[in-house]
Amino acid sequence: MKRMFPLFLSALLLTGLLASAQAAGEATVTLTITGGHETDPRDRGRPVVLIGNALGVTPEIFRDAFSHVKPAAAGTRPEPAQVQRNKAALLDALGRYGVTNDELDRVSNYYRYRPESGRLWPVKSATAQAVIKDGAVVSITITDGGAGYSSVPEVAVPGHPDIRFKATVGYGRELKSNGSVAAIVVAGR
Repeated sequence: MKRMFPLFLSALLLTGLLASAQAAGEATVTLTITGGHETDPRDRGRPVVLIGNALGVTPEIFRDAFSHVKPAAAGTRPEPAQVQRNKAALLDALGRYGVTNDELDRVSNYYRYRPESGRLWPVKSATAQAVIKDGAVVSITITDGGAGYSSVPEVAVPGHPDIRFKATVGYGRELKSNGSVAAIVVAGR
């Protein structure tokens, strides 16, 4: 019986804390994070911001390097000789930044996708929660930054359309976290 008393007391205390938080008008809600997979029109659907950062170069440098590539017509595969010429053009432009053949293959294979399939490159959705008290955001916690965001996603609180957020996306060489949501702040009402 002695063991049950502390457990009962803990449950009673927790119930009191929850009632107190609800009475204070405080609630923890899961934020809605949508979009964030748009690409620059110049890149024709390619996630250049992700590819460039994964290779350790800016999107502009990768975009310039890719301008020397001759892609195959939509729905076709390039001839093997064209594949070799394309790769040589990329390595010629990117090699001065330390990009190796193996690194180019690793990143290119990871972000390879066919837009006509309706699927994107590897994407992991971000998750976050906010504590709302009396209609105002008290705190925001990113529980998982996700990955694969090529643009800034939209963030919202269900039931509070007047609260606006601004997200920041972080990029880097690690494929599993490249394009992750790094921060979310309240942008106003």
